[in-house]
Amino acid sequence: MGLQAPLWRAVTVFRGAALVYATVLMLAGSREHTRPWLGWTVLAAMVAWTVVTGVRYHDPAGRRWTWLTADLAVTLTCLLVSMLVVPAERLAAGGATLPMAWVAGVVLVWALRGGRRAGGIAALIVGAADLFLRGAVTSATVNGTVLLLLAGGVMGYVSRLTDDAEARLQRAVELEAATRERERLARGIHDSVLQVLALVQRRGTELGGEAAELGRLAGEQEAVLRSLVGVHDTAAAAGTADLRLLLGRYGSPRVTVSSPATPVLLPAAVAAEVAAAAGSALDNVTVHGGPAARAWVLVEQEPDAVTVSIRDDGPGIAPGRLAEAAASGRLGVAQSIQGRIRDLGGTVAISGGPGQGTEVELRVPVPRLG
Repeated sequence: MGLQAPLWRAVTVFRGAALVYATVLMLAGSREHTRPWLGWTVLAAMVAWTVVTGVRYHDPAGRRWTWLTADLAVTLTCLLVSMLVVPAERLAAGGATLPMAWVAGVVLVWALRGGRRAGGIAALIVGAADLFLRGAVTSATVNGTVLLLLAGGVMGYVSRLTDDAEARLQRAVELEAATRERERLARGIHDSVLQVLALVQRRGTELGGEAAELGRLAGEQEAVLRSLVGVHDTAAAAGTADLRLLLGRYGSPRVTVSSPATPVLLPAAVAAEVAAAAGSALDNVTVHGGPAARAWVLVEQEPDAVTVSIRDDGPGIAPGRLAEAAASGRLGVAQSIQGRIRDLGGTVAISGGPGQGTEVELRVPVPRLG
């Protein structure tokens, strides 16, 4: 039925209560009416229409604009018939019309169906009919129209909130289902594929030769697969990405990735650039340290910034080596790492000396997520 179903039921209840009020006014003022029988006929039509719309609007398929337009037409008819029942001087003085507050029901349903704008349109139409009925601008017409506009605006705003809440609830349900399926697959992979890859790595190392290379490759795939099933993509907002997942793809037997237990959310474009800069730093580890060099990636989240540190046990960087490489046209560090982070408003710190390994620290501010 959706989260809006209680609101539609509330409108039906409101119309029922407004009918009771209109009946009380009819009993109290019928002696002054010029055509009491017509007044009671209109009241009976209002009762019947309230029942019809209550049943119709209970089903979401019945909330079509054709029915809402018919609802508005019936409401206006019941309102305008008041000029044939209530004396003109009484109406001009601000006296009660036949439907009274019942006319607000159609404004509420228009706001529920089409939002604040539709509710405002219905309120203005009903207000114009009331002005035509009384023949002059009075405090009754002004106050009534203002109240209708307020009711339509509030109901339209609440309707929008329920639509957003329903969409978020749907996304949460889908995420929960996807998470459960991921956990089910992860258990199956852990009990089968990961154990087989670990066995291949161990046996390949024991046998040596070409088998050792196969064992190394199996170990790398085991590490990548373990990182994929070990980190869950939790409720990321639209347009954002979890930096842990992007960096986790670099994990291998020689690259250890450590990250917080909670998501590190950044705008998707920012997260992609940070991950690319970290990947360039890891490529440099392989190029300058050799395939045996090990690296450690650490992700730290602060209230206003995210820091990614890449440390290795390679030969390190000689003093002035980066400036010399940039001067000779080799701009791997200057563009792939420093340029990316600089464009994000962040900073890059590179430290280390010969025989001490290298540490690259990427620090980017955390943009405000809408």
